[in-house]
Amino acid sequence: MLAVLAMLVFFMFRNGRKRKRDQEALQATMVAGADVMTNFGMYGTIVSIDEEENKVALLIAPGTIVNIHRQTIARVVEPVVPETAEDILQDSPSIESMGEPEFGQRVDGDDTDNQPKKGDA
Repeated sequence: MLAVLAMLVFFMFRNGRKRKRDQEALQATMVAGADVMTNFGMYGTIVSIDEEENKVALLIAPGTIVNIHRQTIARVVEPVVPETAEDILQDSPSIESMGEPEFGQRVDGDDTDNQPKKGDA
């Protein structure tokens, strides 16, 4: 019983240190001009950070700046490199390689008669 309690205390301290380390890493990456996401799902760009009052001025739309508490910033958003059209076409399967339809998949153009089938509305 004591061993289980000791393990529980050990994991609590370890989790607390890990959370503190992650928070410090986030605070280090928060600089003016960084794109961020808040805890409540709002995306914006940091305009300025007030260290004394723990406030961040966040640009959420052109001409709209909101002041939020510094700890409500959940993460710094990394810019995503968009794929080019050529990359997308290379990754998509061609019509020849698609082969037979999967079980239950409807195939247009197979109907020789235009009679409604059972279950069609």
